[in-house]
Amino acid sequence: MSNCIFCQILSKEIPSYTVYENEHVYAFLDITQVSKGHTLIIPKPHVKDVFEWTPDIASSMGEAIEKVSKALKKAFPNMQGLNIINNNGERAYQSVFHSHIHLIPRFPEQDGLSITFEPHSPMYTQEEMHAIAQTITQAF
Repeated sequence: MSNCIFCQILSKEIPSYTVYENEHVYAFLDITQVSKGHTLIIPKPHVKDVFEWTPDIASSMGEAIEKVSKALKKAFPNMQGLNIINNNGERAYQSVFHSHIHLIPRFPEQDGLSITFEPHSPMYTQEEMHAIAQTITQAF
């Protein structure tokens, strides 16, 4: 797609800092480094989000996550963790509608990232949890 910034990066219309590439995926430094080494992994075909992934895209993305994660740990031995973040849809804070995964290294110093999870209130009952699980398993 000509108006997609990630497609423009793939076609070299916009420069990027390559971290890893193969025939299926491209990984590059996020221009807005939340922490040193903050990397994006994108599938080469333009797909909007995870809901458009094929099994081949899922496999390629998973393989790239494994390779780049290990490279980040080796490159930055003082890294104390790694957040792997994927947003799908506006409500989930997706801002570029070409599927991508953020790999964000975590360091001892403040790195500008804060993630909080607020449990549903009131907590779901056991019966509600069972119904939720059934709804999901029936969707396969």
